[in-house]
Amino acid sequence: QVQLVESGGGLVQAGGSLRLSCAATGRTFGRSPMAWFRQAPGKEREFVAAISWTGVITYYADSVKGRFTISRDNAKNTVYLQMNSLKPEDTAVYYCATDKGGAGGAAYAPRMADAYDYWGQGTQVTVSS
Repeated sequence: QVQLVESGGGLVQAGGSLRLSCAATGRTFGRSPMAWFRQAPGKEREFVAAISWTGVITYYADSVKGRFTISRDNAKNTVYLQMNSLKPEDTAVYYCATDKGGAGGAAYAPRMADAYDYWGQGTQVTVSS
């Protein structure tokens, strides 16, 4: 059974940093894009960052561009989200996601939630002012 397990969330002061990890088990995700989304209380889930299976293509939401970096280690079936210069508005539950594989090529890194088939349980990130 496919599982995605996020870790690394927590409480941090504004301006601080956190590194989220998402480990995938159940199959090899070497040819699947991976992404991070987040959902704040009372708001809809929103796209944060995505990375192609090659790691060459990355996309970011405008709100995190220049502050967050997505990366992956295919040998470890893990995707990371390095978050710097955190702001109170970054407070949310962060989810990682991936697809069943085979939907796209080396540059495929969708930004829409419905492109992804598997989701983690989420990790809470709270940024205090």
